[in-house]
Amino acid sequence: MRLRPRIAAAALAATVLTLGTACGGTGTAASSGTDTVTVYSADGLSGWYQSRFDAFTDRTGIAVNLVEAGSGEVVSRLEKEQSNPQADVVVTLPPFIQKADAQGLLVPSGVDTSAVAAAEKDPAGRHVPVVGNYLSFIANPAASPAPRTWDDLLSDRLEGKIQYSTPGQAGDGTAVLLLLQHLMGKDGALDYLARLQANNVGPSSSTGKLQPKVSNGELLVANGDVQMNLTSIADDGSTFDLFFPAGADGTRTTVALPYVMGLAKGAPRSEQGRQLMEFLLSEESQKTVADEARGVSVREDVRAATSDSAPARALQGVQVWSPNWNDVLIELDSDVAAYQKATGS
Repeated sequence: MRLRPRIAAAALAATVLTLGTACGGTGTAASSGTDTVTVYSADGLSGWYQSRFDAFTDRTGIAVNLVEAGSGEVVSRLEKEQSNPQADVVVTLPPFIQKADAQGLLVPSGVDTSAVAAAEKDPAGRHVPVVGNYLSFIANPAASPAPRTWDDLLSDRLEGKIQYSTPGQAGDGTAVLLLLQHLMGKDGALDYLARLQANNVGPSSSTGKLQPKVSNGELLVANGDVQMNLTSIADDGSTFDLFFPAGADGTRTTVALPYVMGLAKGAPRSEQGRQLMEFLLSEESQKTVADEARGVSVREDVRAATSDSAPARALQGVQVWSPNWNDVLIELDSDVAAYQKATGS
């Protein structure tokens, strides 16, 4: 089962994969040189990357080194390596791509992003989404009646059967806190999460670890995200259903959590990195997002043409909220501290 710690509280060991050959298969490429580009990425897209990087190498002769880690660790590595940059392209989740930008770790790429909605990309051209993704929840079929609302998650019948990844450590868990703040206000969110502690098993730094627990019935409910959950169902045969908790008025709301990419400052192979970014945003590559990544294309033209894909169907009838991630970043530390105090975690 693939694990995906989104935000690392401490340094995580990164998994390094070398992808791409000049003859179409997956082979071994040098870790440096003018014909290799290095990508630092939050984990979760390796299956999609495999096919895309192979196609890119076939097209250009440029191999790709992929280094995967948690969302926060990706940025931490960039920061530590400023005096000797290793990465060319970085892909991570908000608000960590905004953190990288604020720290001066990204530069304008010059990539054509005209097919991406203006509201979804950095106007200065330092970062742009590459795969659309959204917060979700999962429930084991044994959770009967199936939970449908935020209030349902407070039910006594779910005592010791709920777990959500920890805000400030996991990206999806941070999104839970942000969404509740959006729906209930900051004080209301803290009050709700304090009451939910009666049913919460405890902290989890990785959202991915919760999927097998829900699938085998150890847990009945957990948080996740659409891309990861649909991939787990399709690839791992996981037994759970996606849902989006509704408020008192019946409205279901989620948070947009895209994978976002940028060109690293001081990239050793910036031109090769720029070419790879162009390729991943191309219509050709974006047409594969729904089936291979089980996410939503960030191109408006492709998104409209794939409105009947599994990710799009999962989001039907759900309101999507896109936070101001720069504001989130400013207040994140204090919000997490308030959460920890309210929940005793």
